[in-house]
Amino acid sequence: MAPILSTSGLARTFETKHGTVEAVRGITMSVEQGETLGFLGPNGAGKSTTLRMLTTLLPPSRGTAMVAGHDLAREPEAVRQRIGYVAQSGGVSPEETVRDELTLQGRLYRLSKSQARRRTEQLARDLDLVELLDRKCSELSGGQRRRLDIAMALTHRPSILFLDEPTTGLDPGSRADVWDLVRRVRAEQGTTVFLTTHYLDEADALADRLIIVDGGRIVAEGTPQDLKMRYCGSPHASLQDTFIAITGHGPKQHEAEPVAV
Repeated sequence: MAPILSTSGLARTFETKHGTVEAVRGITMSVEQGETLGFLGPNGAGKSTTLRMLTTLLPPSRGTAMVAGHDLAREPEAVRQRIGYVAQSGGVSPEETVRDELTLQGRLYRLSKSQARRRTEQLARDLDLVELLDRKCSELSGGQRRRLDIAMALTHRPSILFLDEPTTGLDPGSRADVWDLVRRVRAEQGTTVFLTTHYLDEADALADRLIIVDGGRIVAEGTPQDLKMRYCGSPHASLQDTFIAITGHGPKQHEAEPVAV
């Protein structure tokens, strides 16, 4: 069976005031159906740029990619129909209710009014949002907003769910809730999850396999246990120590994105 996501030589350059920046220098990788992939790297490694390309927000400078059976460059609309994307900042309207946000998302994906209402009820049951349906988004906690963000990304039953630092800023209890939700989405719906995070314990807990990038290139890949054994000599080593052994430095909270001019 073909992988659900594959890239070959995917690259992106930016022209800035100081010259050409090679943000991504040729990423070749594949992700299997139903896999949870952790895509990690230090600041400026190219994670955010790669994610933006794979979600059609940024065109590649060169290279190719197939996402959910469609060519990224030639069929971006078909790709968007088959992926869900949860950005770092979220995207809900504070004055709308949870019900209205979910129903509107369904309508944007061309569901009829009745279909959108049914999908809203189903997502609310599946993602523990039933008691929040008539609450304004401004009244939600950080963890509740994150659950809503993920619910909205699942409205159209995507094949791949892209999560960009999904628990940044959340308290430990809310982080645990999001972890549980990600596991359930994968286990119950068979959704492939592509996860970027700066929390290495999160990647260790959720990912079947890790790809670590640095300087715009892949520098290591394998299961968390394989990488720990390979770079630290023990499958019981911390992923933090493994990451430092691979990249030479630890992760930071925010990655600067080159700005085109």
